[in-house]
Amino acid sequence: MADIYVPMISSGVAGPLGVLHLPRLWLKVSLEELGKLAPGYPGIGRGFDAMTCAALGLEEQAVKDYIKQNKPTYPEFEAWVKKNAKSLNRAAIEKHNSAVRGYIHDDETRTGVLGACGIADDASAPKDAVNLNNLDDWYEFHQVVLK
Repeated sequence: MADIYVPMISSGVAGPLGVLHLPRLWLKVSLEELGKLAPGYPGIGRGFDAMTCAALGLEEQAVKDYIKQNKPTYPEFEAWVKKNAKSLNRAAIEKHNSAVRGYIHDDETRTGVLGACGIADDASAPKDAVNLNNLDDWYEFHQVVLK
């Protein structure tokens, strides 16, 4: 097994609660707490991580503390989220999921990811953050594990 891990769960994945990015957030924080998260990946960053915590009304430090102290499975984490989220309802989840699906990276980020992956930045290239982040993860995984 590798000593560090690139988080390979996409932001476009939801668990049983239906919240996009929540499984990735759990994975990243879990890996960070064990010192196994690949460099360049924050446990809770300012993008989708912060958006997800804010949308659900979860305090970022409380999420980190729970995961650090309990090392939960993903279903255990979702059960904790159900108990602690201040805004866990269908409308909040749909609003959040729509924001995740519709988030567009800035031009610099897009060109950097596409360039690293050898993909032309043309009309057929992905523009949304979920697909660009997937490409970035796959590239980083290749560099860290497969190369």
